[in-house]
Amino acid sequence: MVHYTILLIGFFVGLAVLGVDLTKVTILAGAFTVGVGFGLQTVINNFVCGLILLFERPIKVGDIIQIDTDIGEVRRIGIRACVIRTMEGSEIIVPNGTIISNKVTNWTLSDRYRAIEVAVTVARGAVPQHVIEVLKAVAGHQPGITKEWVPQAYAVSFSSHTFSFNLRAWTERYEDWIQVRSDLAVAVDEALMRENNTVA
Repeated sequence: MVHYTILLIGFFVGLAVLGVDLTKVTILAGAFTVGVGFGLQTVINNFVCGLILLFERPIKVGDIIQIDTDIGEVRRIGIRACVIRTMEGSEIIVPNGTIISNKVTNWTLSDRYRAIEVAVTVARGAVPQHVIEVLKAVAGHQPGITKEWVPQAYAVSFSSHTFSFNLRAWTERYEDWIQVRSDLAVAVDEALMRENNTVA
């Protein structure tokens, strides 16, 4: 530090000897300092936000988070930014300041449960309450569906030709919820066909 200070003083003395107006040099140096300050503002903000993430831990490596429309797994939390791997396989670098200052949904903050919904529409002629019981029974015995919560099924709408229902269940394997939902939908269709209910 002393070395650089001596060099800086020598630089200014040299300019004075050459007859350079030091006032103008000071103004330019001040403008340069302000420019550097503005340039570093974002870097410093992301650094501070990185410390907040590390100490408060609102997100952790392995969490599934959503920022705007992007959903993915937190792969790395750095001092400047976080790396998020999306369901499609791409990796997004998100500045820490964005995570701290914007709304972030953490799907796995407390646990890895995920609600699954399957919409079902059957032709008129089916007994609504019987359909509801079939839906709940299928979900209750379906692999991948947790026993922690009882599956729910209810009628949502009807017309002159159809009756619509919604089945809701939960899985504790968040990373597999799409496959679990697919398997559940297939099982529901097969069960309704066995009961002679025409799926519309």
